[in-house]
Amino acid sequence: MNKTHTFHTVISLQDYLNSKGTDKKIGFVPTMGALHQGHITLVYEALNLADIVVVSIFVNPTQFNNSEDLVKYPRTLEADTMLLSQAGETVIFAPNVTDIYPEDYQELNLELGEIADVMEGRFRPGHFKGVVNVVNRLFEIVKPDFAFFGEKDFQQLAVIKFMVDKLNLNVKIIPCKIYREESGLASSSRNSRLSESELVDAEFIYKSLVLAKELSAKNEVAEVKSIIEESYNDSVLELEYFEIVDPLTLQPLTKWIDGAHACVVAYCGEVRLIDNMCLIETLHVSK
Repeated sequence: MNKTHTFHTVISLQDYLNSKGTDKKIGFVPTMGALHQGHITLVYEALNLADIVVVSIFVNPTQFNNSEDLVKYPRTLEADTMLLSQAGETVIFAPNVTDIYPEDYQELNLELGEIADVMEGRFRPGHFKGVVNVVNRLFEIVKPDFAFFGEKDFQQLAVIKFMVDKLNLNVKIIPCKIYREESGLASSSRNSRLSESELVDAEFIYKSLVLAKELSAKNEVAEVKSIIEESYNDSVLELEYFEIVDPLTLQPLTKWIDGAHACVVAYCGEVRLIDNMCLIETLHVSK
């Protein structure tokens, strides 16, 4: 079993990283814990690129607009540590709230614009303000060369890229493909809150994305969106939104473009699940 090094304070983490010298490349995987195989694929990517891999485990209160969701979010540090020790030698940073947001913390007020107004921004007001603050703060602490983010949170990834560009941060963002269960269900910490029957019900989300991809070959954007939205009426899931968007601006599309992306959020029981899929890889194949 590989060794993990766990730190709970900023000073202890930074002392350890500084002791390794300035020539080591640092890879960073920010998480909120309740780790699963999807997270581990990010860790593997980091281990391939970096000399030192830091995995943060911090349930960030500022990105929850639902206090009940914050309370219910699983906290499993012991199991997370065991899983990471099986993946490779990693550094775990598991701080408390006052370490991340000390009394003298200066909140980052970054104007995100339209990229954060749609989808998650519409249904979870203030969410992305919390995301950019905690990620920027973690970047300040860890000082990574590379940071790894899963494509499951497609809009979050776009917002992080926007932040890094706007603030001219010296970190390379590495997107990592969605890890899916055999059923197609995207791996998520929230899946642990689903019953066995709900896990089966939740497979409908992936199936709806696959159907949307098939329909995109012969139907207009509005038609695909309408068909998929109607399909949820025949499922046990409650659809929050299904959008087909530009992969860069995240604005809703009316015509197909290269990289057109479907983003969906649906409730399975009380659990909010998110997923996405590229519908159009290349609109025109050059000869």
